[in-house]
Parts: sequence; structure tokens; C-alpha cells
Amino acid sequence: MNRRLTFAYPGDLNLKTGGYAYDRELIAGLRALGWEIDLLALGDGFPSPSGETLRLAEEKLSSVSDGELLVIDGLAFGVLDGWAVANHDRLGIIALVHHPLALETGIAGDARDALLASERDALAVARHVVVTSNATAREVATLFGVDPTRITTALPGTKNGRPSTSNGIVPHILAVGTLIERKGHDILVDALKSIEHLEWRTSIVGSRTLDPVTSLSLEKRIAEHDLQSRITLCGEVEDTRSLMADADIFALASRYEGYGMVFAEALAQGLPIVACRAGAIPEVVPEEAGFLVAVDDVTAFAQALETLILDPKMRALKAEGSARAGQKLPGWEETAQAVSKLLETLK
Repeated sequence: MNRRLTFAYPGDLNLKTGGYAYDRELIAGLRALGWEIDLLALGDGFPSPSGETLRLAEEKLSSVSDGELLVIDGLAFGVLDGWAVANHDRLGIIALVHHPLALETGIAGDARDALLASERDALAVARHVVVTSNATAREVATLFGVDPTRITTALPGTKNGRPSTSNGIVPHILAVGTLIERKGHDILVDALKSIEHLEWRTSIVGSRTLDPVTSLSLEKRIAEHDLQSRITLCGEVEDTRSLMADADIFALASRYEGYGMVFAEALAQGLPIVACRAGAIPEVVPEEAGFLVAVDDVTAFAQALETLILDPKMRALKAEGSARAGQKLPGWEETAQAVSKLLETLK
């Protein structure tokens, strides 16, 4: 069997985000299974590329030979509807959807409607759709009318980490997520302000370059709350597992997640978690591992943090539940095997 495909992606594949990490691990896993993969960079700015970037991306995609398998990251594919409609008959197009584009925080009105329409048209002609969670599978089927038989869920893998070794004398709260509005770092900072009378320190890890407006706003928010000495904006780090090993609590107030790889990583290292009931998060984080509160509920988020800070026994109980859940998570080999099995049926 000819195990060959083209993997097309927007932006910089080396960026330290969950979506790009999934892409990198999937590519590596498929190659380990014998797939020959050509990488095709589509340019920056997706899902709102310039007209010239979009034209060049379509030109690159059109150069893929007839009959080839073509996996396209959904961050780009959702706005490549015109090209997809014109080319789906000659290519085996597989869309990799991390989460529907229109569900990104801050998108509303006409912009949301336009993304829903373009992604619906693109997915309608994809030969198959790979998603990263059961929650996203349901969203794709409901929002876009994709037949569930054309959807395969390939959960992200999780690498083993060492359990936290923090002594917890001053609880270390860790948040990992790109500094964008959807990640809810503003809610975390406001919650921390309301419990500033307690002992804690916080590290927020994530790229500050993808959304400079949100990044600057968060920096100002921390300063206005006079929390600069207690909250550190760490930027990107090479490996978050060492930071998790030094943490006592993982807290991220995401307003939506198509899966939430960092939550799985926190489980793998046995960290008690404070998060929101949003997207796929409740499917990843069980009740025994932490507390889930309503989106944008600063008071509830603060109360959950306060409970874990003041009650070491509860913190230990949730940490044990987190570790148990982490032991059940799939590895990246399973992710690659699921996608490889699908690809073999499409050749």
C-alpha cells in the first residue's frame, strides 16, 4: 500500500499551542508508522488571511497531485471553502478540526455567521473529518450537518510526567495557555485578586505574541490589581512538565476548548484542577480531579481556588483523583494509530 500524504497547515508549525502540538505529534506518529508525509505551509493570518495569502495557499494546494491524500488543519480549511468545492473530486481531503472556527471567543455577528457558512461548505466536501474530542465531533455534526460516519475522533495523546514535588507551603498555582481571550486569564487574575489575603503565587505560561492586545490588557490588569509580585507572566516555555512538577494547583478559566491538552497534561502529573464547564473540558477533567465552575464566574473560580489553598486534605484528595484519571489517558501512539487506520481505508 502507498502510504503517502500531504499535511497542510497554516502559520508556524513550531508554535507552542495545543493545536500545533497535536499536529506535530500526529505527523511524527504517522511517520513512525511508515507514512511518507510532505509538509505544506499555507502562510500566516488564518483564519483571517489576506487576499494574497489565501490566493497563494490555494495555489499551493492545487499543486497536490490528483488522487493524493491531503490532510488540512481546520484553522485554514474552514476558510478554504471555495477551493475545497472546486478540488474535492480529485483529492482525498481530510479535515483536521480542533474546534469550529466560529466558536473562538470574541467572534460574533456577521463574522461568526461567515465562518459558520464557510466551514460548513468546506466540511461538506471533505472526504472525512478528524476531530480531537467527542465534544467536537458533536459540534461538527450539529453545526455543520456532517454525517457522524464521516467523523473520526482521535484524542490527543499525553506524555507521562513526574508528580508534583512542591511542598505547598506557599501554594503554587499554574496556568498554561496562549494569551488570547478564549483562555480566560483575565478571570483567573480577577479571582486571584479576590483572594489576595491568602498565601499563593501564580505562574501564567503561554505565548504573548499571537494576540498582543489581549497580552497587554492582561499585563495592565495585573498591575492595576497590584499583583505583579505574585503573578508571573512566563511567556512560552519549552516543556511545561517541569513547571507542573513544581505546582500545587492547575487553574485555567478557558471559555471554550475543543479538547484541552493542558488539562490532560495536568492530570498526567496529578495536579488538582480548577476550570470551567466549557466545550470538551468536562469530558477531560472528571469531578474527582478538581472543580469545574460556570464560564466567566469570577466568584466561583475564586472559591474553588480558596478551597484548594486552605484545605490541604481536599487538595490531596483531588490530586489523587487527578492522577487516577491521568493514568487512563491515551498516548500519542494511539492517536497516530487511530488516524493511520482511517487513512488506510481512504486510499
